[in-house]
Amino acid sequence: MSICGLGSKLIRPITTKELNAIDQKDLPVYTILLLVYKEAEVMGTLIKSLKKFDYPEDKLDIILLLEEGDEETFEAAKRERPPANWRFISMPDSLPKTKPKALNYGLHFARGDYLTIYDAEDIPDPDQLKKAVISFRKHPKDFICFQAALNYFNRNENFLTRMFTLEYSFWFDCLIPGLYKLGLPIPLGGTSNHFDVQKLKKIGGWDPFNVTEDADLGMRASMEGYKVGVIYSTTYEEANSQLGNWLRQRSRWVKGYMQTFLVHNRHPLKALRIIGLKQWFGYNLLIGGTPVNFLVNPIMWALFSYWLLAAEGVLGASFSFPLLLYISAFNLVCGNIAVILLSLVGALPRKYYQLLPWAMLSPIYWLLQSLGAYKALWQLITKPFYWEKTIHGISKTESATLTPE
Repeated sequence: MSICGLGSKLIRPITTKELNAIDQKDLPVYTILLLVYKEAEVMGTLIKSLKKFDYPEDKLDIILLLEEGDEETFEAAKRERPPANWRFISMPDSLPKTKPKALNYGLHFARGDYLTIYDAEDIPDPDQLKKAVISFRKHPKDFICFQAALNYFNRNENFLTRMFTLEYSFWFDCLIPGLYKLGLPIPLGGTSNHFDVQKLKKIGGWDPFNVTEDADLGMRASMEGYKVGVIYSTTYEEANSQLGNWLRQRSRWVKGYMQTFLVHNRHPLKALRIIGLKQWFGYNLLIGGTPVNFLVNPIMWALFSYWLLAAEGVLGASFSFPLLLYISAFNLVCGNIAVILLSLVGALPRKYYQLLPWAMLSPIYWLLQSLGAYKALWQLITKPFYWEKTIHGISKTESATLTPE
């Protein structure tokens, strides 16, 4: 999948000539949903970044969705004096307290033909909305969404931000384009996905109980016969630089993948009939296989370590069979090489060459992912719909540092 995405010629970048050819009067109204909760410290950056959009101000419908009682964020936003095309909407205090529930609430107020979502710390490319409009006009009517790439402005801050950047670069620059080229369902990113509003409403919006509503929506779109495309545009975000914050976010993501896998396999034969074997198998391999890999990884390392240090007894006897030993050794070596290579591949499209040596530490990063996966498994049983909030605005890196180094 990744090799297909890296070498894909199917996704043609939108040219400057195409952007300049757009008549501003012909642009549609575009709704932007901004979900914020206790984000007072980043409101200034958010409003300034959205003011840079190359899009007519009178055709931007920007909705700031605030939780009831979040006066601090509300006052911080007012102090920044956003333009007249901003609307502040306070959501009633109700369950579930999740991002997709808030998105559905905001969808009811959308005035635009198209809609996108940004998080509080997001800094999108100024021409991203125009690129999305051109993409919708150039592609067939069965496209419901176009996903822009996500990356990080604080990639060189510490070990976590470097590994996170390698992971995201691989995901959005290689894997997602590969899924698109192969015609497989695409698990959407949490932000910068650009929707046709009427089609989004037709499939019912987001699942309010799923904590990775983006991945779920990609599958539901395929089930309804729609396609998801990719645009070459980037939104820069803040990578988690603190372990506790990173674990909260990672466990939520993995729990959401588990939820999505279980939901769409309640009637697996029905899903298989609707989308076909290739799409069904590809999506389940990615959405179901990802948590399984994270959960199995530490078990395999523990077994290997035990065999290496104490080869006597039952486990040692089982490894006395040469074939089993050879298969295990092959999986250990080739599996870790594959993980490292994927991280290396992810750094190439953006020329993040300074991150290449860090790819060698991918097996360590995977162990951290396993820690998040076991927390996710526990919460899937005890708190399945609990949304663990990611704290933003903690990076020591200035958000203006966006150019590749």
